[in-house]
Amino acid sequence: MAEETNEEIIEEIDSAEVVETPAADQEDSGEPEITDEVLDNIADTAIAALQDILKYFNVGEVTIDEYEGDEGELILDITGDDLAVLIGRHGKTLDALQFLVSAITVRTIGFRYPVVIDVEGYKSRQRQKLESIARTSANRAASQNRSIKLRPMTPYERRIVHIALRDDDRVETASEGEGSGRHVVVIPV
Repeated sequence: MAEETNEEIIEEIDSAEVVETPAADQEDSGEPEITDEVLDNIADTAIAALQDILKYFNVGEVTIDEYEGDEGELILDITGDDLAVLIGRHGKTLDALQFLVSAITVRTIGFRYPVVIDVEGYKSRQRQKLESIARTSANRAASQNRSIKLRPMTPYERRIVHIALRDDDRVETASEGEGSGRHVVVIPV
């Protein structure tokens, strides 16, 4: 019974249409304005979902710190002992954890708000690496006057590259490919 329920939930999440709306358009779209009270509700919902999921990992006592990121996203950073199981190989478990918490939060609050799950600053370190790769690729694309194709990345990773290079007048970025092969191309202007 529980397996059928989980499959049904995953199927509903996969088939749900989630439309990302810029913050300026929220009043027109019927979404609530993001006040401190609404943000607290989002954080409480995401933390509750995360705590429910963490029960199944047997990671012991953990602390979940919440703060707002540079791009207006809610970041939940988990700290504790022996949390490598939450990161998984190449961050795959952490990506899945973030997907689940985000999906539960969207269903509960009724609209999409970016929630990032981090474990002891792992994603922060990965973000710095991706930003460095983005800058290096932009320099190569501009100096060689040719497009640079990056490795396939998750949507979160691609977003970091796009954000890192959005103010670089020498290049523009585009996502190409399908599914797990989707990647960013850095194009000289």
